[in-house]
Amino acid sequence: MEKQKLKIYMEIIINEILTLVKKKMQEQGAYDRNAYKQFVEETIDYFLEKGKLTDDDNIGFIEDRLLDAWPEVEESFAAKKY
Repeated sequence: MEKQKLKIYMEIIINEILTLVKKKMQEQGAYDRNAYKQFVEETIDYFLEKGKLTDDDNIGFIEDRLLDAWPEVEESFAAKKY
């Protein structure tokens, strides 16, 4: 059961980070993969500073999942014509 709770927690955190990254991209008018990667890294650092993530969390996994989401993010901005 603990493993399932951890998985749900990680998905919530990943979605929170993704939402903030998309918002930053819109605010900055930066819609390429390099900007996306930079905002992912900055947002993970922010979550670490604020204690929403700790070094005990699998930061590499979170970052990989977010970076793997780039095609969907790119497509969502293209659909909105950004």
